[in-house]
Amino acid sequence: MPNHPCEEVDYLELTQQIKQWGNELGFQQVGVTDTQLNEAEKHLNDWLDKGHHGGMNFMQKHGSSRTHPAELVPGTIRVISLRMDYLPEPQQVAKEALKEPINAFISRYALGRDYHKLIRKRLQKLAIKIEQSAHSHGYRVFTDSAPIMEKALAEKAGLGWIGKHSNLINKKSGSWFFLGEIYTDLPLPVDTAATHHCGDCIDCIHYCPTQAIIAPFQVDARRCISYLTIELKGAIPEALRKPMGNRIYGCDDCQQACPWNRFAQLTTETDFLPRQGLDSASLVELFSWDEEAFLKKTEGSAIRRIGHLSWLRNIAVGLGNAQQSEALMAALNNRKEHPSELVREHVEWALSQYTKRPLPDK
Repeated sequence: MPNHPCEEVDYLELTQQIKQWGNELGFQQVGVTDTQLNEAEKHLNDWLDKGHHGGMNFMQKHGSSRTHPAELVPGTIRVISLRMDYLPEPQQVAKEALKEPINAFISRYALGRDYHKLIRKRLQKLAIKIEQSAHSHGYRVFTDSAPIMEKALAEKAGLGWIGKHSNLINKKSGSWFFLGEIYTDLPLPVDTAATHHCGDCIDCIHYCPTQAIIAPFQVDARRCISYLTIELKGAIPEALRKPMGNRIYGCDDCQQACPWNRFAQLTTETDFLPRQGLDSASLVELFSWDEEAFLKKTEGSAIRRIGHLSWLRNIAVGLGNAQQSEALMAALNNRKEHPSELVREHVEWALSQYTKRPLPDK
């Protein structure tokens, strides 16, 4: 029941309620932090100055509002940070899928429904509950949908620490989770920031296929397979095509290598489970999708945002890395005259790889 303007709000009790409500809405953890991000701002500016963001100009576009929440949402003094597990299958299953070169590997976060919509709805429900308990509540909800330092805020809110691969890691749950935030003007008590527990481990650095983690806590996006397959709009640099293997949308190698993920929990959200058989589809099958099929089969999926041309570009690289077969050759030859120069160039590269390798023994 809403408070009357004259009523006092017990913010400690309200914070405890917020965490309970968050759990009831499907979030595995909820934390609260202030908006001070000086260290994160220095790290971001250094990363940008080095050009490690590649073509992601949106990382610079909003200036200081990314690291000063009150500039983005005036009045913000606290951030409620939440995480939700998304791992749809045991990690060993994903590792086995990655070993099969003729299968298309898609980052596990993108196998199901687009997380933006699901999490945003849950955050909105939580914000309304808070509004009903606090007589004044200016807020705005986000999930990877605005210039926000999500991982830095989550670390300050105690949800985990930023690992050497730049992902957030939780001691009890690993790193297979999404983040969401509520910017609020309520003076809620803050949680204790998480401490780092990577120690001397460099498994994520060692196992990165393209050596995109150039130093602990330093990722050069221009080498990252997630960037190459999702954010990059032009041709994929030839030197990075072979290391991509069969990864056609994103890359999970640094998470698969992380020892803390032995504690990861499978998701309880059915919307995050694989759709359209994307967890086991072959490269040839997915390469056969025309634009109409692509749009239909990726409806409600995060994959749709890259568009059909990038989809074909990525799969062509995967086909070029697979062992030669009649089916693969036929699939590539069917796209040799594609209207897009981008697609044609990657198809030609893929076909050229077969001339450099001996035919498999029959």
